[in-house]
Amino acid sequence: MALIAASLGLVLYAVAGISGLQSAIVALAALTFLILYNAVSMRLGDRPNVGGQIADLSQGTADLARQVGEFGRRLAAIEARVVSASSTTQDRLQSMLGEINELGGLVNQLAEAVAAHEDALSIDAPVSTLSVVQPSPAPPVSAAVKPRRSPEPVVTPEPHAVEDDYLDIDEPQPSADKQLVATVRNAIDNNRLDIYLQPIVSLPQRKVRFYEAVTRLRDENGNLLAADDFIEAAEAAGLIGRIDHSVLLRGVQVLRRLTVRNKEVGVFCNIAQATLSNQASFAQCLDFLEANRALAASLILEFKQQTFRQLGAVEREHLAALAQRGFRFSIDHVEDLRMEPRDLADRGVRFIKVPAALLLDQKHASSADIHAADLSDLLGRFGIDLIAERIEGERAVVDLLDYDVRFGQGFLFAAPRPLRPETAAATAGASTSSPASPGKTSHEVPVASQKFEPRRIDATRPTGNAALARRAVRPN
Repeated sequence: MALIAASLGLVLYAVAGISGLQSAIVALAALTFLILYNAVSMRLGDRPNVGGQIADLSQGTADLARQVGEFGRRLAAIEARVVSASSTTQDRLQSMLGEINELGGLVNQLAEAVAAHEDALSIDAPVSTLSVVQPSPAPPVSAAVKPRRSPEPVVTPEPHAVEDDYLDIDEPQPSADKQLVATVRNAIDNNRLDIYLQPIVSLPQRKVRFYEAVTRLRDENGNLLAADDFIEAAEAAGLIGRIDHSVLLRGVQVLRRLTVRNKEVGVFCNIAQATLSNQASFAQCLDFLEANRALAASLILEFKQQTFRQLGAVEREHLAALAQRGFRFSIDHVEDLRMEPRDLADRGVRFIKVPAALLLDQKHASSADIHAADLSDLLGRFGIDLIAERIEGERAVVDLLDYDVRFGQGFLFAAPRPLRPETAAATAGASTSSPASPGKTSHEVPVASQKFEPRRIDATRPTGNAALARRAVRPN
């Protein structure tokens, strides 16, 4: 283009006779025109390529959108399959758990039947042995057997007579049991069942969190009988239902008084296995608990470990009825650490009381299914709190803190205390107060907010108080 423009200027200058300045201007104008023409022609030539690129970009975007939609559909299908598989797995697990529970009930029934047969065999064994023994001379038999039914001398007894005399020797003396049953019945009829409260404190703060209602019975002379002294006689006479109902009644009334001062306090009330298995006695207790359902979170029903291991169909149904109404359960009288926390939690158990001596017994820990130091953590995973009971020394407290035990109970913190006179009057009517030492009130109820300090200990005895203080201030 520059050559053409220069040639045009030279031609005009040489041929046309135009001056040099004018020829240069014409040549520059021609060059500018050629440059503009070239640029426009190139722009017009590039337009079809841009359109193709835009078409290609649009097609690629559409393909990408289709792929994203396909991936979304596949992801939705996978999620649906996962949800379906999860629901199917849960249904299968529920059915398996139901079958396992049924098998567990059958195994328990089988164990009860085997135990009953073993008891029957153990009773029948001496009889069968004596039945095949030849009768011995009269003096040895009379000296060894000493039958109570026939005071006259025995003369060559027959085998069946020896059996009757042998079984009669093993029978218990009925006089003492009848007298105790009469005492228990008289005490129930005359409202001489007293409720003592023993605190359950938090560790290591030793702040009262719960109380256990302990039953005491007063005879005609004002002598106190502990629960272990009359419970068996009451169960044999069919009076345990009335005792448990009275304990629940007074426990609820005490709980109402305590919750006025502290909403977080709770009361443990013991219920016997005979009450749980008796339809009439349990129906009476259930009606009373249903009427006081608002206190279900603070009223803990306590059963023995042996009771939970021997649950039948009736007992399971009654426990389920209590749990459905919001009541929580506790297990005491623990004899070993063989337990299933998941099963206990499913049945409504939220507390387990284990004697401190059992937790700290190294010989027992070596033979148990789980080490005592791991028991609190294992129970806590299922919402069950471990309570160490029967604590009587500071050394035991320090060792239990190493086991992460959160609650403690025992004479180290406080002994069971009777109710105040107004509480006893409100719960038992016009009941006679038990004798007390001079200068002290015969009935008093502990305050839920107070702390129970340890007993004074000789300074020369190493107690580990420094370790206890370090544990109290150590961060979690």
